[in-house]
Amino acid sequence: MPERFIDELLTRIDIVDVIQERVTLKKAGRDWSARCPFHDERSPSFTVSPAKQFYHCFGCGAHGSAIRFLMDYDRLEFPDAIEELAARAGLKVEYEGGQRDKPREDASDLYALLDAAATFYREQLARSAGARAYFEQRGLDVETLKRFNLGYAPNQWDALKTALGTTPQRLALLDKAGMLASGDRGGKYDRFRDRVMFPILDRRGRTIAFGGRIISSDRPDRVDQEADSPARTSDKSPGPKYLNSPETPLFHKGRELFGLWQARDANPKIARLLVVEGYMDVIALHQYGITQAVATLGTATTSDHAEILFRNSADVYFCFDGDRAGRQAAWRAVESVLPRMRDGRQAWFLFVPDGEDPDSLIRAEGVDGFEQRLRQATPLSEFFFAETGKDVNLATIDGKARLAERARPLIGQIPDGAFRDLMYTELERRSGARTVLPGGTAQVDIRATARLGGGRPAQRSLVRTAVALLVQSPALAAEIEPPWTFSELRQPGISLLVELIRLCRERPTLTTGALLEQFAGREEAVALNKLATLDLLVDAGQGRADFIGALAQLDVQTSQQRLDDLIARQLAGGLSDSERDELRQLMANKPAHRKR
Repeated sequence: MPERFIDELLTRIDIVDVIQERVTLKKAGRDWSARCPFHDERSPSFTVSPAKQFYHCFGCGAHGSAIRFLMDYDRLEFPDAIEELAARAGLKVEYEGGQRDKPREDASDLYALLDAAATFYREQLARSAGARAYFEQRGLDVETLKRFNLGYAPNQWDALKTALGTTPQRLALLDKAGMLASGDRGGKYDRFRDRVMFPILDRRGRTIAFGGRIISSDRPDRVDQEADSPARTSDKSPGPKYLNSPETPLFHKGRELFGLWQARDANPKIARLLVVEGYMDVIALHQYGITQAVATLGTATTSDHAEILFRNSADVYFCFDGDRAGRQAAWRAVESVLPRMRDGRQAWFLFVPDGEDPDSLIRAEGVDGFEQRLRQATPLSEFFFAETGKDVNLATIDGKARLAERARPLIGQIPDGAFRDLMYTELERRSGARTVLPGGTAQVDIRATARLGGGRPAQRSLVRTAVALLVQSPALAAEIEPPWTFSELRQPGISLLVELIRLCRERPTLTTGALLEQFAGREEAVALNKLATLDLLVDAGQGRADFIGALAQLDVQTSQQRLDDLIARQLAGGLSDSERDELRQLMANKPAHRKR
């Protein structure tokens, strides 16, 4: 979506109205306050600023614009949050390229058709003794069948196609939704046949795809080989045991989790999420009361999965087989999770015994037994060092060096915070190798300057002051015209300051909330959010004066830096004529620099 559209959207939305519809706010001076909706607390630490169009919790650190609030509170994906706010503001959503609604041009028709397919399969389940017997043998009760809307695809080539593909347009939609497959002659037939069916829902509870499990190896034998059936009808292979819908405009398996909608429906606040590997594992756990279970859809845990999991709960358990393949899957989950392990988030790994799965364990051991296993699950940190330390002899210097070499780049992916610091500390304890944190990045430098006291150098406090004032009052960028002398200053945070000034000048309607939205997901986001909530104790007029004064002092420091560079070059081997003239000019102005 174009950034300018998002800017316009946020200027038309009052964040106070959006939040007040979901949380009881009380006026507190210029701002509003409440008990934080994202963590338990007794006294209010959650504030909403109408001036900045920004919310922040001083207890848990939750913060952001109206978009981020909807994503975290209503658990919406970014496009869905944008669409909801746009509908509220009376705007049509714009997508890249200037085309409106292109990604969803026939989305409503696809949703309706897939819902109709789910209804068709549910009705067919009532007519299939074999499919009902399968679910009964798996121990599913009527309520669970209803909760997950389970069904059955008949053992026919064209059952769904005949029932729903009543026009060329509907046939095209069935194909686009992934419900049809192509034969060797190009004809279309039902993708799912003689399978129990598991509807896959999005975060709004809409059917977007299906998974099907084979229950019989029988297949109809079509002798006539009509054009709309597969050519090789003599092949009676039942196909794969499990079959999922292909990728479609609505369904991307690397971004979806089976059972998430049911988990959110059953838990107003999800204290934890349990990631398992199969549909039946999810369904059995829900039936036994562990309603926080979800599953990936035949893929390893992706970075998108990790983000969705942590957006819904701070505590995530991954449940895998205890064999080699299971531990490899667990390690892929670690690689996806590490870059999202912000402070307050936790992950554990539970490995089930050989020959078992969560479905069989919950039935054999009951809820108490399964909960005991969860309590004994391996923390992420412990599993991480166990895996990176495999085949490493820590009794030798070479082995310790190998551990450090393996672990450092992975720990470096963890967001700045206590968890990363403790992981580095544990690595140093195990390997004896000290870790020097990478410096020079805007995120590290601005974080350091955001801390009060501690005898920080004056030049860092100037950058900190300028960035904080600009984040809280983006309109200040209009006060200064390029070129900006201080942009040449070799000092932490300068590149970020210049980027902020350019951004605010290019988009003069930016609010604090909209500005921070531009940095969501970037390394600098944590520091900028902290500076946005810093109490600067200045009014608008004084803030303008402080901002211009800070930049003026940075200009002075830039001139001093240039003077030092020229003197060093002169001592090293000489200057050009133009450089000597520049040096004389700077030397002449030096007393003025000192006075300022």
